[in-house]
Amino acid sequence: MFDIIIKNGVVIDGTGNSMQKVDIGIKEGEIVEIGRLDNEKADKIINASGKYITPGFIDVNNHSDTRWRIFADPSLKSLVHQGITTIVGGACGSSLAPLNNTEMIKAIRKWMDISKLNINWVSMKEFLKEVEKISPSVNFGTLVGHGTVRRGIIGDSTRDLHEAEFDTMNQILEKSLQEGALGMSSGLAYSHAKLASKKEMTELNKTVFSKNKIYSTHIREESFAVLDSLTEAIRTAEESGVKLHISHLKIMGEKNWSLMDTALRKIEKAKKSGVDISFDIYPYTSTGSVLYTLLPDWVSKGGRKMLLKRLKESDTRDKLLAEMKESYIDYANIIVSSHSLGKTLTRRVVRDIAKSQNKKVEEIIIDLLISSNGRIMTITKALSEDNIKKAIANPLSIISSNGSGYDVEHKNSGELVHPRDFGSFVKVLCKYALKDKVLSLETAINKMTGKPAEVFGIKKRGILKEGNFADIVIFDPDKLKDNATIEKPYQYPSGIEFVLVNGEAIIENGKYTDQRSGLIIDR
Repeated sequence: MFDIIIKNGVVIDGTGNSMQKVDIGIKEGEIVEIGRLDNEKADKIINASGKYITPGFIDVNNHSDTRWRIFADPSLKSLVHQGITTIVGGACGSSLAPLNNTEMIKAIRKWMDISKLNINWVSMKEFLKEVEKISPSVNFGTLVGHGTVRRGIIGDSTRDLHEAEFDTMNQILEKSLQEGALGMSSGLAYSHAKLASKKEMTELNKTVFSKNKIYSTHIREESFAVLDSLTEAIRTAEESGVKLHISHLKIMGEKNWSLMDTALRKIEKAKKSGVDISFDIYPYTSTGSVLYTLLPDWVSKGGRKMLLKRLKESDTRDKLLAEMKESYIDYANIIVSSHSLGKTLTRRVVRDIAKSQNKKVEEIIIDLLISSNGRIMTITKALSEDNIKKAIANPLSIISSNGSGYDVEHKNSGELVHPRDFGSFVKVLCKYALKDKVLSLETAINKMTGKPAEVFGIKKRGILKEGNFADIVIFDPDKLKDNATIEKPYQYPSGIEFVLVNGEAIIENGKYTDQRSGLIIDR
């Protein structure tokens, strides 16, 4: 007697192997039998005729923690509606643990107002227990944010660490890894981490390597200097031995798009030379960026205080305006997605704001940063569709959202979220697998399930096999569609009929069930 039997569907098991028509028997949250189960009984029979059955999708680059969504609304509906059953937080150098002092939470203030947060944990272990208490809809694991820990050591200072400071930082990292973190992340493009040396990253990653965990990095530069930034990350891995993952690989700016082929060759060469390397990609040509990261690098060196000081000083402001005019960024078409002052400016295009104020678009960018105290998110079309196809097809890539979980009702907040929050995984299946045939359906599913589980060391998930947890997606290929757009992002995809997390139906017949059965991923 099973709890659930899924019958008559076509199984894509997450390994990349060919699909096959078999049934799946589930009991007590696990897959206990795969085969022909015609004469078996169960409390619930799901008829998947005409549909595909796959493992639940694993999003290894998700910001539902550092955008506070996992606590504000643990249903995370925009994730489960696209088939995501496991997320990895702590990305891009910022995590919600450890928080040994009040400085450490400042690592996420570029995204949100931290004065409104209620935090009752210090260690990684305590944080994971708090997430466990709220029972999110999806399984959750996290990385340790390099920027978070670094802030705890030197506050707002941006300088090299003294030996004693490094030792303390390394001890905090080691303790967090022992308490369940999947690895360490860095956000070397952000102001507080820009001056962190390769030596610092290499030495810290020796600790990550000693625990057999992963290093995921938002590299220093994603436009004209992207190749140098990749070289730095690869050398860090070579010298430390750590498993390396490049977060949201992309090339910003049309002038730089031709660098993608060289970037991919560089990654492939590193793999052949023995570096355990991978990268993730989200399927949109628009980025969702903290605005100051689109300025020349020198402007934000020294942290937010120095950024705002330079923006207000006439000499440096004039220098910045001149450089912005020569930039690869199309500042005029940047869309304001969220601003610390609220709804007034969200959804507005910089060109329109400039016209209404009779100013140049570069001046408006500076004004927006000053008025928001540096905390403003934007949507910018800066990526190449051809490069996305190349990256998705590459054997070393993993599919991610680089997004967060929302309910459609969040649109009432006035915030313009990125469509990747609602559609990333379904868009890859619809457009790049089923329509454009950039990759096979089996390969696409592997990049969403088995491969990310293997790369991040997530056990008993990502593959449909006996003994694994019953994280399962059932979708109808004839109805599958990603509906979210830049203009109207708050739309769930179509065609995801069932989503099971640890054997519980979170999505049933396309509707959210209010069941939350996510567990903590702890290596």
